[in-house]
Amino acid sequence: MPTAFITGASSGIGRAFAGQLAAQGYDLTLVARTTASLEPTAAALRRPGRQVRVLAADLVTDTGINRVTAALESRTPDLLINSAGMGLGGAFPFTDAAAEEAQVRLNVVAVMRTTHATLPGMLRRNTGAVVNVTSVAACGPAWLASTYPASKSWVLSFTESIARSATVRRSGVHLMAVLPGYTRTAFHTRAGMGTDHLPAWMWLSADQVASDALRDLSQGRLVSIPSWRYKAAVWGMRHLPHRLTAALGWDFSTGRGAPAEPPGTRA
Repeated sequence: MPTAFITGASSGIGRAFAGQLAAQGYDLTLVARTTASLEPTAAALRRPGRQVRVLAADLVTDTGINRVTAALESRTPDLLINSAGMGLGGAFPFTDAAAEEAQVRLNVVAVMRTTHATLPGMLRRNTGAVVNVTSVAACGPAWLASTYPASKSWVLSFTESIARSATVRRSGVHLMAVLPGYTRTAFHTRAGMGTDHLPAWMWLSADQVASDALRDLSQGRLVSIPSWRYKAAVWGMRHLPHRLTAALGWDFSTGRGAPAEPPGTRA
């Protein structure tokens, strides 16, 4: 059976990936901070002939990252999905510095380390795939006074850079970045971000994100953006002047959901 290794698998998009890959016949290794958070998902997916392992590891810590990379180096999966991530609801620089560092370690360092641990084995076999979940926010200043978009921009740039390298292009290995928009998960609640101001049409389901991503992966795409509305949003954020897109951003320093103040308008 093919094997998949999924971080952030206890909830949200990671759990949706786990469910859909199990239905496709994958054996799974599910990673999250605690065994207790993983077991309900694992128990629901276990079937005779299907292995679902759980690996408790806090990817913010050196111990957790080392545990995960050791597992990846000892048994290279067919598919690695980096879905673990976090955001902060406060405005920089008034957020806690330790929380900011934890965000960088989870959103950036963990993605780099797991990819670094997995790619050599995939390249030796000349097959495999790495999927890194980033965000539409990676494409421009959609969240102002927030370091979350910067961390996700790194993931997007990193994935595109490695995927386009000659070593990877000559192999049968594929890397893809997934750029969800607003998705109904526990992410915003955990981050302390209010979302009541967002209209219903902006929301995606975790299952839709995972389904679209797996379809795009099978088609060899480098970037997966679920739904046409977010494809249009990404085009605008990448091609319209930042002065315009920043003015429409979610500015954490003026209140959650408040429009940003255009540059040059202050007295």
